[in-house]
Order: sequence, then C-alpha cells, then structure tokens
Amino acid sequence: MSGLLGARTCPGPGEASDLKSPRGARFREPLTEARFQQLFGDAEQEPELLAESRLSLLCRLWRRRARACSGPGAWRLLLARLPPLRWLPHYRWRAWLLGDAVAGVTVGIVHVPQGMAFALLTSVPPVFGLYTSFFPVLIYTLLGTGRHLSTGTFAVLSLMTGSAVERLVPEPLGGNLSGIEREQLDAQRVGAAAAMAFGSGALMLGMFALQLGVLSTFLSEPVVKALTSGAALHVLVSQLPSLLGLPLPRQIGCFALFKTLAAVLTALPRSNPAELTISALSLALLVPVKELNVRFRDRLPTPIPGEIVMVLLASVLCFTSSLDTRYNVQIVGLLPGGFPRPLLPNLAELPRIVADSLPVALVTFAVSASLASIYADKYSYTIDSNQELLAHGVSNLISSLFACFPNSATLATTSLLVDAGGNTQLAGLFSCVVVLSVLLWLGPFFYYLPKAVLACINISSMRQMFFQMQELPQLWRISRVDFAVWMVTWVAVVTLSVDLGLAVGVVFSMMTVVCRTQRVQCLALGLAEGTELYRPLRERHKLLQVPGLCILSYPTPLYFGTRGQFRRTLERHLGLREGGKETPKTDGPPDAVAEPIRVVVLDCSGITFADAAGAREVVQLARRCRDAGIHLLLAQCNASVLETLTQAGLLDRVTPEQLFVSVQDAAAHALERLESAGPKSCTVWV
Repeated sequence: MSGLLGARTCPGPGEASDLKSPRGARFREPLTEARFQQLFGDAEQEPELLAESRLSLLCRLWRRRARACSGPGAWRLLLARLPPLRWLPHYRWRAWLLGDAVAGVTVGIVHVPQGMAFALLTSVPPVFGLYTSFFPVLIYTLLGTGRHLSTGTFAVLSLMTGSAVERLVPEPLGGNLSGIEREQLDAQRVGAAAAMAFGSGALMLGMFALQLGVLSTFLSEPVVKALTSGAALHVLVSQLPSLLGLPLPRQIGCFALFKTLAAVLTALPRSNPAELTISALSLALLVPVKELNVRFRDRLPTPIPGEIVMVLLASVLCFTSSLDTRYNVQIVGLLPGGFPRPLLPNLAELPRIVADSLPVALVTFAVSASLASIYADKYSYTIDSNQELLAHGVSNLISSLFACFPNSATLATTSLLVDAGGNTQLAGLFSCVVVLSVLLWLGPFFYYLPKAVLACINISSMRQMFFQMQELPQLWRISRVDFAVWMVTWVAVVTLSVDLGLAVGVVFSMMTVVCRTQRVQCLALGLAEGTELYRPLRERHKLLQVPGLCILSYPTPLYFGTRGQFRRTLERHLGLREGGKETPKTDGPPDAVAEPIRVVVLDCSGITFADAAGAREVVQLARRCRDAGIHLLLAQCNASVLETLTQAGLLDRVTPEQLFVSVQDAAAHALERLESAGPKSCTVWV
C-alpha cells in the first residue's frame, strides 16, 4: 500500500519516487470499488440472472412462511411468545426457589399498601390498586422477558392517569355528594381509568404488530430520568392536601403544580391537626426505614417492610382511638372481597382518551424496557424489546377488563425484588399470592387505614426519583448536551404537565441530534509519519501533507439538513465559488503557501446515509470540480450511499476508477497522478 513517509520534495518524471509506504515497499496497486468487486465480490449479474435470484428469494420467503405454519414452526412461535417455556425447564429449583419466594412475598407485602396509595393518586377507590397489583403481575410472569422486573402500579402513570380521569370525569362544583352520588362518580372514574388502560394496551399491541420496539431508543436516558424526577415533584405536591386533611379539588392542566401549591397555602389554616399528626408520624417512620434498607441492603437478609408496619400501626391506632368519628380522619373504608366481574370498558370513551393513552403507552414501554435492560446487562441475559411490547400491551389490555388502571414496571419494587434475592419471573407468582390473600380474606383489616398514611407511602416511594438529581453534576461533566436535555425536560414537566413535558423532552432531544449533525466539521487529513494512518491536520501530530492534494473527511450523514453546510465547507476547503476558483483554505502552519488543489480525496466513511438532496449535492460537487480542473476521488462509501449516489447520476460526472475502497488507496492513486503530472514546488510541512 502506497503511503508518504519523510518525503520533502516531489520527484521529477525521470526520477525514482521516494514516496514510500510505511514499510518501505508497495504491496499492491490501489483498489477501486470496481476492481475490488471483481476480485472479492460477485460480478455484476445479468438481468436474467438477477431476476432469477429475486424469484428464488421470494420462493425462500414463501417457504419460510409455510414452515412457520407447520408443527415445528408453531412450536418455535410458542417458545418465542411464552418465555416460561424456555426458562422453566432450566430452572434451578434448589438454588433459586427460596430466593424467588422470599422476594415475591416481600414485594407482595409492599404491593398492598402501595397499590392502594397509587389508586388514590389515580382518583379511583383503593381496592382497584389491589386489582392492578394482581392481574398485570400475573400476566407479565407469563409473557415478560425481564427476569428481575416487577410490574404493577407506578406513580408516574398513576399521576398521568389521574389527571386525565379528573378532566374526563370532574367532580361537581358543590363537592357535597351523597353516598349514591359518590358511588356513581367513582364508577365513572373507574371506567375512564380502565378505558385508558385498554387504549394504552391496544396501542402497545399495535406497536408490537409493527415491530416498533426500537421506538424505546427515542426516549433517551436523560428524558426518562428527568420525566420521572419531575413527576415525583408533582406527586409530592398533589399529596399535600391529603397530608394536611384539606378537601381540595385536584388541579389539572398546565401549571397544576403551582395552582395546587397556591390552593394549599390559602387553605392551610383549615388543615386537620389529627391528619397532620398522622402524616408527620408516618413520614418519621417511613423515611428512616427507606434509608436503612438502602444503606444496609447487603447486611439485611430481607428489606424491612416499613409500609406494611405503618399500615398496621395506623389501622390499629385509628380503630382504638376512633379517629374517623372523633377527629374526622379520612379512612379507606370497606374493601370489597373477591374480584370484579370482567367487563369491557366503554369503547365510546376511546376517542376521548386516545391522546392521553399515547403518552401513557410510551412511558410504560420506555420505563419498563430501560429497567429490564439495566438488570439484563447486570446479570448477563438478553431481553426482547418487541416481546416486552407484547407483554405490557396484553397486560394492560386484559387487566382493563377487571377495572385496572394503566400499569408498568416500577422502580421501587424492582429494586426491592433484586435486593431480596429474586432470580426469575417466578417471584411474581408469590407476589400475586400475597395480594390475592388480601383480596379474598384480609381486606376488612384495612377498613380503618387513614388515607393520610397512603399519601405518605406515595411520597416515600418517590425517594429514588428525587435522588436522580444527584447525577446532574456528573452529567454536566460528561455531556453538556445531555445535561441540557435533562433540564429542559424537567422544567417542562414541572411547569406544564407530565404529558406535555414528555413531548417537549422528546422533541428537544431529537433537535439536539439534528443540531449536532449540523455543527460537525469537515476535517482535512494528513499522513501520520511512520504509519499508513490519515489523521486530522489540526491534531498537531507529525502529519505530512502534499501541496496540490487535499484529503477531506465528512463525518456526518448527508441529507437535506446538512447539504448546505456540506457545500459551504467544500467550497471553503477547495476554493470553489460560483464566480470562479479562489485560493483554497489551508489547515497547515500560518506561513505555509497555499497552492491550487489539483486532486481531492473525499473520505465518505462517516457518511452513514444520504438522501436524494445530499446525493445531488455530491453530483454537483463532481461537476464543479471537473470544471475547475480538480480531480475528485471518493473513498470508502458504504453500499447504500454508493447506490444512492449512483442513482442520482454520479457516474455521469466521474468514472468508476475514481471510486476507491479506502482513503489509503485513493491517496496512493492521487500521489501517482501528481507525480506523473511533472515536477512541482512540493515542500511538505510536518
């Protein structure tokens, strides 16, 4: 391979060239794309053969579809869609069963108070949180691929669903409802929440049918973390009326957080001292227990169930002291035993809730897929993002028939399951057993549970989300752009709403990607002395450059958004203007004499794709270079880019001998062309 090492002058026509390769010898001639295909690729097929190969491809696809309908094909499909058929035969019963049982029971104990608390956040009666902690967990155990994932009620989704429910089914302005009117209002709100679960599940199943699991990549980590952190602040503020015993209507829409704060401050003198005391004592127990579980997670055999202890203590205190009648403390009341009758949600509501179901579906999939990926990487197994879409879609769709509200994987219970020793999805079955026992037999014991305790459980469960802000200093050091995405998303979520904040975060994140493709620099390359590597000249290494030869690398996709920058950059480097040829820009030392460019090598390895506008820009560049007397060489174009350029008419402007497989081959050909052109003043700067 020809290169340039230590050369100071260009030889004349009759002199031996001292432009040598790094090893001092020429191993082969420069390879063009056409020559490479002749030597190592398939020769261009005749049209008849090409048509025959396409026909054989269609036949193979048809046979593959036919095999999928056979017995072995159906079994493979069943294995792909029911993951327990794959992992259950390899289950290590002695090593894993105890850990799954302990973890499942621990998570189930937490599901009971947390489900009731998040039901209040969703604006439905507490028992529906227990339903949402049972059916989705059972379904995900059968369909999910995340071995350490815990599903159920999630604060962010409950907040988003509650805001939509309050808007769709608002409480009458008077607020003083009779028992029957309250039951009717609750039934309408339960129907609206179930319709949202049905809509989000249907959307996720549609995404699964279209194999759109890749969409999870568009919700970047800064967007998801800022979304959950901002939503945690919404949860905290929305629970203040329950903490203080203030019967305030829920604020919805933009600036709801500030409206709630203003309403709480205005009504603060009317707060209930008994509920305020219960809230203070509950937080005084729950927060330290959460901290102990985190700090001593390696020493504790199982995390301390602070939530269930607080629920039992508060229920006993309220029952023995008659706090509900003496001090007007709001309690949970009777939890109906058993399960609701399966009922299809009111489909007439679907057009009204589609706009709310879409962000719920996106957040469900994004949070669940990111959590599953984190633990899959940690424990060395893989997840199927499209199967996760199916699992969560079916989970929401079927559970909506039993009056459940939208659900997903949860941060707190997933971490708790891992810390408690969970190994597989089997832990979800043990969790379901605990919730089932409450639904069938233990429900009456929660009759006297104060709702203020559930509000405290909501707030304490946000601990991990609040602490995500501790990562901001490190994020600032790593990437200022990601820091900006985090802050913009968080501010939008806090000031506007969770739905609009998510939209703002995704759009801003995508805009940063587009803007970064607009700000890349076209790099002039030089040969690193003693090697065959071409590096940017601005690196100030010992780089060699031949006057008259310009090697440029354009490291970004070439599409309609970057075509203008591509044109201006090439004009600046090559001295091309519409009015004629100008002196080209030099990246060498200030005292270097800029000579007219005679050969330019364009390294296309960084151009991952090109659209029609970008391809036409390259064709125009080839025309302008030919008119200016500059020999254009293209190097290292990938197959798709080369095909796009060919379709745009590039071969009408250049010959196949001007397309090379690498920068080294193109540079070697350029040096030979410069040598054959005759002696020039050819001092090379280092």
